[in-house]
Amino acid sequence: MSDSHNLQVTKRSKIKRLPKRGSQERELIYNILDEALIAHVGFISDTQPFVIPMAYGREGDRLYLHGSSVSRLLKTLQQGVDVCFTVTLLDGLVIARSLFHHSMNYRSVVLFGKAKLVESETEKMTALRAFTEQMIPRRWEDARLPNSQELKATTVLSFPIEEGSAKVRTGSPSDDAEDYALPIWAGELPLEITPGVLIRDPKLTNEITPSSNLTNYRRGK
Repeated sequence: MSDSHNLQVTKRSKIKRLPKRGSQERELIYNILDEALIAHVGFISDTQPFVIPMAYGREGDRLYLHGSSVSRLLKTLQQGVDVCFTVTLLDGLVIARSLFHHSMNYRSVVLFGKAKLVESETEKMTALRAFTEQMIPRRWEDARLPNSQELKATTVLSFPIEEGSAKVRTGSPSDDAEDYALPIWAGELPLEITPGVLIRDPKLTNEITPSSNLTNYRRGK
């Protein structure tokens, strides 16, 4: 079942392993989708399974994928094949006293559905803006917009956020009771995406100061 606050769950999307870590709450799912940069898109073509990493953007309750108009991947997806869309944020390594209980802290989303071709030029521009803002907020206002030739060379697909779930692990290791007395360090090693120093394009013809959305760039919760 689904409502305005939660995603639909069916047999294929029900969490069976550690369901207490799962959630269908849209707010949580949107937050994870908005922070991530790369999705892994799974589908079957001619009995062969594929999982392809792709950039994406979110606008409301839809995700957008884009690429070359001659892309075999996008041509396959727009035929209405079943798609599994997955993103994962790795927040840290969980270091236990026993090797068996080592783990990772993460936030992930798995969605199911079918992608549709976006034909409207207006929606195409909306999708490309969502894709740009997913990478770098406010970059749409700073750079040259796509022209008609570039739009024609680009295929955009729309994917509904209707069925699926989030799964999250946080906190310390869960060792066996008898192992807590062992003289072995245990705990968490947080991991973050840390932006480096901007590297100037050598083809810049004059001194241009990068905008604050670049100099202060960060991905965060």
